[in-house]
Amino acid sequence: MTICDYLAKMRGAVNIQPNIAPSEVFWSWLGGLIGIGVCAYLSSRYFEPRDLTLIIGSFGASAVLVYGAIKSPFAQPRNLIGGHIISAVMGVAFYQLFGQTWIAASLSVSFAIAAMLITKTLHPPGGATALIAVIGGEKIHNLGFLYVFIPAGLGAVILLVVALVVNNLAKNRKYPEYWL
Repeated sequence: MTICDYLAKMRGAVNIQPNIAPSEVFWSWLGGLIGIGVCAYLSSRYFEPRDLTLIIGSFGASAVLVYGAIKSPFAQPRNLIGGHIISAVMGVAFYQLFGQTWIAASLSVSFAIAAMLITKTLHPPGGATALIAVIGGEKIHNLGFLYVFIPAGLGAVILLVVALVVNNLAKNRKYPEYWL
């Protein structure tokens, strides 16, 4: 392969995005509002006073998938829950082994990707869940492996419950596409 052939692979193709119906925008917006709102409210009211948290940055990306891209394989329940839990385990493990270092950051994300692929639970926000376990600061680090369950597991379950309710209220929406 020549360098020109290699660079030509990066050219991409013309992709015209389809129009999104206003109702799809509304239901996606409503899901994001309620899902993140419930996690943020419960976190501030019940978890943060106990030095816990129920919300992490990767949940914003999960909300995009489970409310805005509901047919995506990445948005399905197995991927949502499994991806966050597996990635949280990787993040905490590598933080505990190497501390808040570049090696812990890179190993946690790379092993999270590999583990999600092997277990068929690929959920792109899981990479951020792993990374947050390493770079998240003292409050996250103090959770240790509890981070796997609170916030990663429980928060993902809340997003899922809201997705099941909101996504199925609309006549033309169905979620999930599959469970396992």
